[in-house]
Amino acid sequence: MPTVNVFYSDEKLVSRIEAITRQLKEYVADQLTCKDKKLNSEEISIRFISSQGTGMLAPIELEITAAAYEERVAKQDAICLNVQKFLISKLALYEVNVWLILAELGHSAE
Repeated sequence: MPTVNVFYSDEKLVSRIEAITRQLKEYVADQLTCKDKKLNSEEISIRFISSQGTGMLAPIELEITAAAYEERVAKQDAICLNVQKFLISKLALYEVNVWLILAELGHSAE
């Protein structure tokens, strides 16, 4: 069950991000789907986190955490770039940063 942490530095962006949450879940599920694991949007958890201070590199930054299937590892940069382009186009922003953290994961879902 992949997680997406959406960090934002401006409260005014929250409503814009929330308006596309369903689309973002679907897009991330599509990007992370691979031969080892087919995902649907209901398996993606999105969290909104306000970042205080001036340390962020972009107005919106995403950390996507998912299992390290071989196919995902091979296309990890493409996944990040695709999600970045999706968000820039949907939110009409000039900059969004995306990191994909691939790891061995355990979870409580049955």
